Amino acid sequence: MDFDRDVARVSGISAVPTILEVINLTTGMGFTAVARVTEDRWITCASRDQLSFGLKPGDELKVETTICHEIRQRNEAVIIDHVSEDAAYASHHTPALYGFQSYISVPIILADGSFFGTLCAIDPKPRKLRTPEIIGMFKLFAELIAAHLDAAGRMEISETRLLMEQQKAELREQFIAVMGHDLRNPLASIQGGLRLLNKKVDAEGQGWIKMLQGSVNRMAGLIDNVMDLARTRLGAGMQLRLREAELEPIINQVVSEFANVYPAWNILSDVNVPGTVKVDVGRLEQLLSNILGNATSYGDPAQPIRVAARTTEEGYEISVTNRGSPIPEEALPRLFTAFQRGDVLPNEKGLGLGLYISQEIARAHGGIITAESSPSETTFRVSFPRSG
Repeated sequence: MDFDRDVARVSGISAVPTILEVINLTTGMGFTAVARVTEDRWITCASRDQLSFGLKPGDELKVETTICHEIRQRNEAVIIDHVSEDAAYASHHTPALYGFQSYISVPIILADGSFFGTLCAIDPKPRKLRTPEIIGMFKLFAELIAAHLDAAGRMEISETRLLMEQQKAELREQFIAVMGHDLRNPLASIQGGLRLLNKKVDAEGQGWIKMLQGSVNRMAGLIDNVMDLARTRLGAGMQLRLREAELEPIINQVVSEFANVYPAWNILSDVNVPGTVKVDVGRLEQLLSNILGNATSYGDPAQPIRVAARTTEEGYEISVTNRGSPIPEEALPRLFTAFQRGDVLPNEKGLGLGLYISQEIARAHGGIITAESSPSETTFRVSFPRSG
């Protein structure tokens, strides 16, 4: 048990000094206190001492010399108006030891039913304490102290859990950032080696290299997503390099790359956004690649994927539509949350970073990404505001 913490908790309750003062003024008792009582400890948590009794917060009495020891065992209040006239306590060792004639002590019971200690008072003179008003006041004050202690305990638990989660999150994000950085160098070497090999092999070998290059590209995309996740979680945010650019060449470039990597898929594009838009070209390509990657992973390869872009009243939008099994309705609210893929789609693999990063890219541009899914088709739609 952390008794210092218990003393600090009681000391932190701003109402306690007032409670002890009210008890003193109402009853005339010269010494009032809140005590932490266990099987083998009696510790002062707070006190008001007008008798020079000598107990201040943190001071102890031998628990077996106190009546509080008996209160803890029975979980009942003890009230003595006049020790010398009380049949139960006239010959008790505690009044004789500490020299008091009047005594009152009520248990402080926490919400879980555990015994914390007592709210007590003593005086060398007899006092009339067995009245409904005095007993009710003591019980009310004891309940008030217990409520404050429960609240403090819940707060400490919440703060501890929050600190642990923050520490785990920081460690995880640092690990992700280091991992993403260290993976780039060997991946760059593989890409360079594939380019050299492509010049020295026959047509069959070039086919194999093309397949390997597709795997490398997917790995590079995953590393980009991981690095972006680390940056957004560590507070750096999504970094953009905006410039005016035509939308159609950007979309056609991504569609062409996917068509080369996934020749079995029929990817159709229809772009109708005249003029230029202010955009980070690389980020937009990353966003579209993530959504197309999702479509090729979960769509029906026998059905075409349609990529469309058009102007709207607010700006412009890009959509990717595929046929195949619909996204479960319960999965839609968490579809763009990182690391939720296994939770919302139990039979699917992956970290679920692609859609999360796509959402962050859209937000960084002032836009929004949504998903609609029915038995006939699934559409991801990204809406962007008009360029400034």
